[in-house]
Amino acid sequence: MKRTCLLTLFVLICVSQLVLAQRTITNPVKSSGPDPWVFQKDGWYYYMNTTGTHLRLWKTRNMADLATAQQKVIYTPPKGKAYSRELWAPEIHHLRGKWYVYFAADSLNNIGHRIWVLENASADPMDGEWTLKGKLADPGDHWAIDLSTFEHKGKLYAIWSGWEGATNGQQNIYIARLKNPWTMKGKRVLISQPELAWERHGDVPQAWQKNGEVPKIYVNEGPEFLQNGNHRFIVYSANACWLDYCYGLLTHTGGSLLKAGNWRKHPQPVFTQSPEEGIYAPGHGGFFRSPDGRQNWMIYHANPSATDGCGNKRAPHVQPFTWNPDGTPNFGRPVRTVTVPALQAGDN
Repeated sequence: MKRTCLLTLFVLICVSQLVLAQRTITNPVKSSGPDPWVFQKDGWYYYMNTTGTHLRLWKTRNMADLATAQQKVIYTPPKGKAYSRELWAPEIHHLRGKWYVYFAADSLNNIGHRIWVLENASADPMDGEWTLKGKLADPGDHWAIDLSTFEHKGKLYAIWSGWEGATNGQQNIYIARLKNPWTMKGKRVLISQPELAWERHGDVPQAWQKNGEVPKIYVNEGPEFLQNGNHRFIVYSANACWLDYCYGLLTHTGGSLLKAGNWRKHPQPVFTQSPEEGIYAPGHGGFFRSPDGRQNWMIYHANPSATDGCGNKRAPHVQPFTWNPDGTPNFGRPVRTVTVPALQAGDN
């Protein structure tokens, strides 16, 4: 009898430890958060999303706890400036020993959207002072949103969504070298435009057309760099956020990153909506690793129904992803719940 009790106790302890070693994440991890972004450093996750009026930074050990994480408004633009309104898609990066935040903003209407850069030399981006370094623009000073940066072979690059001309109605993906984290070097290079049938769902609502919008807007936006060993990719969002938003994929085939012919577009989207899970229009996010480096994660926003459009019902979702045998990312499908080892979820 005593031996049986000890065995039962041992089994219960093992099961409880197994449960404690697992962490379940339920999506969305926050009730609202368009254009979400995560940067993981030293076991901390730093999160940002579009608010429209200011820049807010969240800090957490675990993405499952994002809704109750420490948060701080790190920047509110002064009135009457070229960057005072419609602050979109902020991203925090740690480059060359300092923190930088990239965001799009305008002064009056969408036609004025450009990229702006903040800098903070503090070890912790929740501390210190954020200073405006200025506008990050190509030589033609074209319309630009959704800029992200990455480093390859010691060189900094920027990728973003922009118009070809002053007023276009079509958003393309561009790449350029950076002289430093806040200055572009050379001309931009067009590497993707909405040309395939699945990325040309661009009908504009009639109400918007009455206010001057064009009947159709074709969109490639939200580009993010992703690397798997010697395989390099750019993941982007196709179609407008009020339509069939999804992820497309560009693969670097070798040679200069600044040569359009060295990027190959995959013929089909690589991440689409999941009606059975109640997750619609997934896209515009980023990629990060667990603190132990063993698991790759993606973050993206999505709507709870097919008719929610571009409003604040867009909420951040996170889930791990894997790699296909050919080295390309396998994002699977959007899911509501994810169960992973606690350390991979961010518990330290």
